[in-house]
Amino acid sequence: MLYTAKGTLNREEQLRKYTPLVRRLAHHMIAKLPPSVELDDLIQVGMIGLTEAIARYEPSQGVQFETFASQRIRGAMIDELRDGDWMSRGSRKSQKEIEQAVHKLQQKLHRAPMESEIAAELGMSLADYQHLLAKVRGTQLVYLEDISGHGDDDDGFLDRHMGGAAEPDPSALLQDQRMRMALVEAIKNLPEREQQIMSMYYEHDMNLKEIAAVLGVTESRICQLHSQSIARLRAKLRDH
Repeated sequence: MLYTAKGTLNREEQLRKYTPLVRRLAHHMIAKLPPSVELDDLIQVGMIGLTEAIARYEPSQGVQFETFASQRIRGAMIDELRDGDWMSRGSRKSQKEIEQAVHKLQQKLHRAPMESEIAAELGMSLADYQHLLAKVRGTQLVYLEDISGHGDDDDGFLDRHMGGAAEPDPSALLQDQRMRMALVEAIKNLPEREQQIMSMYYEHDMNLKEIAAVLGVTESRICQLHSQSIARLRAKLRDH
């Protein structure tokens, strides 16, 4: 029974029904995070997010519960990761340097730079650059929308629209719409293989291992290309 006699959500039944959703979202997120992050920790925090979603959900809002719960679960996980300072300053610095190199080359070449060109711009070998890409894995939080943050310290899409504000700022919504359009265009300009990876990962909800099997490369290679794709997109979106 999903609802009690009072018309509220049956907490125990909803927890049982949507626990697999928490696990799925945690597995999807962990694929993008450093090995130091424990899956069980994400699941535990996600369950807290699910509990909060059950308590706060109002059917009159016109949003399906699973959609509402997914946002709360992901938000709880992201808050935990941010609060835990889960990424070293060195890795953050490296990610920023990669983005700056990509941005500079895009301006100079008027096309997406090749890996070897990015490596040369950073003054390192291709092998060292690819190793660095794997090292900075996890600099990007879960949402594709979160790529459109307007700086290192700015809130992402979820924080702007799920943070409890009574009404979203119309100017912020317009900015988000522009960002989404810019993001779609930026993805179209990625190298073909990276486009495939982004599509499989974000649109078809495939994990890195599954993508690697489809493309016939190692999972670590997919990880590298995914990190590089995010760096390209962030560099492209700097001017928006």
